[in-house]
Amino acid sequence: MNSQLDELCINTIRMLSADGVEKAKTGNPDMPMETAATAYVLWTHFLRHNPLNPIWQDWNRLVPSAGHGSMLLCSLLHLSGNDLPLDERRAGLCTRQVRAATVR
Repeated sequence: MNSQLDELCINTIRMLSADGVEKAKTGNPDMPMETAATAYVLWTHFLRHNPLNPIWQDWNRLVPSAGHGSMLLCSLLHLSGNDLPLDERRAGLCTRQVRAATVR
C-alpha cells in the first residue's frame, strides 16, 4: 500500500474530512486525519459494499465510535460513489445535526 495512488486517496480523504469540519463549523478533524490510512485499507481491501444497492444484506458497516469520525465516514461514502453529494457534505450534513446523512 505504498503506491502514489494510495497516498493520493488517503490524502483526499484527509482533506475532504478537514474541509467538511471547517465548512460545518463544528467538530474536530483530528480523528479523520489520523485514521484516514486505516480507514482506506479497511474500505478498499476488507469491507464489502455496493453503492448502487445500499440495503444489500451483506454490506459491511464501518462505524467510527467517536463523533469526530462522522466526517471520515462521510468522505469515504462520497468517494466510493454513494448518494452523498459533495455539497451536502460541505454543508455539514455529516455532522451531529438532526438530518445528518451519516446519522439516518
